[in-house]
Amino acid sequence: MAKRINGEGTYYQRKDGRWEGAAYVLMPEGTYKRRRVYGKTDEEVRQKLTDLKANSDQGIPAEATGWTVGRFLTYWLEQIVKPACKPRTYQGYEVVVRVHLVPVLGKKKLNRLTGADVRLFLRRLENTCLCCLHKTDHKRAEDERRCCAAGRCCKSLPSVRLRQQVHAVLRNALEAALREELIRRNVAKLVKVSGPKYKVNRGLTVDQARKLLVAAEGDRLHALYVLALFLGLRRGELLGLHWPDVDLDAKTLTVRRNLQRVDGELRTVTPKTERSERTIPLLGATADALRRHADRQREERSHAGTDWVETGHVFTSLIGTPIEPDNLRRSWYPLREKIGAEGVRFHDLRHTCVTLLLHLGVPPHTVRDIAGHAAIEVTMTIYAHTSLDQMREALTKLDDQLR
Repeated sequence: MAKRINGEGTYYQRKDGRWEGAAYVLMPEGTYKRRRVYGKTDEEVRQKLTDLKANSDQGIPAEATGWTVGRFLTYWLEQIVKPACKPRTYQGYEVVVRVHLVPVLGKKKLNRLTGADVRLFLRRLENTCLCCLHKTDHKRAEDERRCCAAGRCCKSLPSVRLRQQVHAVLRNALEAALREELIRRNVAKLVKVSGPKYKVNRGLTVDQARKLLVAAEGDRLHALYVLALFLGLRRGELLGLHWPDVDLDAKTLTVRRNLQRVDGELRTVTPKTERSERTIPLLGATADALRRHADRQREERSHAGTDWVETGHVFTSLIGTPIEPDNLRRSWYPLREKIGAEGVRFHDLRHTCVTLLLHLGVPPHTVRDIAGHAAIEVTMTIYAHTSLDQMREALTKLDDQLR
């Protein structure tokens, strides 16, 4: 055995023939702790100790060995995600962690998680029946059970989108572990989950949009549909509007909040992104629709009498309470049937607004600011579509130029 260099740590041969070494090295929390390494030969152990000490001397901490994947995911959710993200974002991450990640990967050592572990986990998820996982059939009355609880697995397999979401949550969590110097690399990045790219529905045609404005004329939420079509506001932004956000004299509307249902209760939260908080001009149809809506609301307040609950919301129930976001479907579904737009979601009115503005030649950065997109790439990549008529017009111009 070669003579030990001063400060390189100690090592010795164990009774089982293997070699063990130890040295005090820098840990992620900033303290120095004794770290042990193992190997088949003294040279192997000495090299491991040399690497540990070299990294420590350069301020690079050793990987934390006490963290399991499950422990870190809990820490990540509570200390990193919760303070920084919207409640619904946290809720979505928490479900993925609790239902999919912890049961399978939770007990693994964080610093020993490999790309193969992640790949096998995702492959297992791909073939997991969600009905069995969530015990959906077991929750039914005994005489109504029809598949997994009755011994006939329905093979309700997860969609590609769900697998992508689970992979993304794990990747984001491991990226945080990397920043906190608990691991040396993000092994989730070594695994790719293929699948269809995100698509947005086409929305309404110009003719359908005009028909909607006519069909909604008698609806008590007519102004809501006008704002959705003309300003592209999100559902939560519309339902979170308060009258102080609307200045009919200055003809402006300011988006300051978002109404969402989280953990079974309605919550008012800040807008989706920094750019989502914005002030938009009110012109013609939008200003007129809001004036008529204010008159209608005064009548409803008078009719409700003592039952009226003053919340300050622009769009309310018949007694002044905020509108449940999911209940908006009760108004939207009959309207879309009237205009022949079955399958079009309420959110697609926002898409219609953005698409029509782009087709009218409005500069993308202006459309971005109206819609409150975080980046112009969202405006152009997801929402910008070229219609057959536009392609025909472009090719006609080229044809004329080359003839």
